[in-house]
Amino acid sequence: MTQQAATTTSPRLAIDPRLWPDVARVPRVPVRAAVAERLLRRIARHRGLRVELPGGRLLVPAPPSTPVLRLHRPQDFLRRVGATGLIGFGESFQAGDWDSPDLVALLTVLATAPETLVPTGAQWLRRLYAQRPPAAELSTAENARRNIHRHYDLSNDLFALFLDPTMTYSSAVFPTGRDGRPVASAPGLADAQHRKIDQLLDLARVGTGSRVLEIGTGWGELAVRAARRGARVVTLTLSEEQLALARRRIQQAGVADRVEVRLCDYRSAAGQFDAVASVEMIEAVGRPFWPAYFATIDRVLAPGGRTALQAITMPHERMLASSATYTWILKYIFPGGQIPSVEAIEDSTARHTSLRVESTRGYGEHYAETLRLWRERFTERADEVAALGFDQVFRWMWELYLAYSEAGFRTGYLDVQQILLTRPGATR
Repeated sequence: MTQQAATTTSPRLAIDPRLWPDVARVPRVPVRAAVAERLLRRIARHRGLRVELPGGRLLVPAPPSTPVLRLHRPQDFLRRVGATGLIGFGESFQAGDWDSPDLVALLTVLATAPETLVPTGAQWLRRLYAQRPPAAELSTAENARRNIHRHYDLSNDLFALFLDPTMTYSSAVFPTGRDGRPVASAPGLADAQHRKIDQLLDLARVGTGSRVLEIGTGWGELAVRAARRGARVVTLTLSEEQLALARRRIQQAGVADRVEVRLCDYRSAAGQFDAVASVEMIEAVGRPFWPAYFATIDRVLAPGGRTALQAITMPHERMLASSATYTWILKYIFPGGQIPSVEAIEDSTARHTSLRVESTRGYGEHYAETLRLWRERFTERADEVAALGFDQVFRWMWELYLAYSEAGFRTGYLDVQQILLTRPGATR
């Protein structure tokens, strides 16, 4: 369900303060709200945004064809943004203070060169609202299961509503057209997910007799496809919801004799393996623990073995600038996470392991299309999401999360890579 399209003031949403304390509360920060208004005017002029106020008025002159930010409760929006910056921007959407007829187009404009949204001379304003991630969300061995629970244990039925039948929650690889761009469609998403998995297994040279460790089970599709190649697989997860469904799906696929699913932190992995596969797991590890993550892979990888990772990445400078900042995504979607850069992966493996990055392959446009298909399916089935017990604040939160992520890949602010790690000079 998309938010109300009218430019008149929308009815205030009844928000449960026990579930959403910071969404239910509107900060009283008149000076900061005034600063936020001046900044919004500047962004609207420089980025070509059409900021619509109640009654159809415009904040600044803008042509009708530009991306639209529709403010239903301007003062609430400005107070939230003035108090907590982009966290307040997200919470304001959750509360229904603003919306857009094309959310991805709006966010794409904002995600382009985000470091220039605030002028250089006003960067000191960040000190007013920037927060550090709370220690309780640092992905230590003690905290990691709780962080995973907050996202992946929401409901298997929820994820089934917008994922394809493979239940694969990571970027697909679509066929490409003559222009080299992905050709994506909802009916083709399952095949595109299998293409991604097969490319990763090929990268790790998984075949008959291979001993495979998967770090991050998801709902079991990679383990099933590896087992069907004749491999024996141990796959690790911290999500009890994923564990239960992955075991059922593996049993139904007829490969339970070749796949073992363990409720186990990656740091406790044991055994020796010819191949290690890990799909979009490193983002949940957290920067302080990347050395332990790669050291674990190095420890369990047999001589001559190969590691194939799929990782969301960002430019190194942006990673460094954002690594100590608490963001809306960290607060509400992926607590304890950090998106790495390719350079950070190269540095961490070089400093802490005998592994080296042998090759990388990026395909961020494919992730943008994957997210578009998920977002369209999620919004189309909003009534079914509600029937599972998820309230309007949650539904708007996930709509923003999916659109925000899609915009990141469309601008190149984010990328996704398949990365091969090997030991130099090793043969197999």
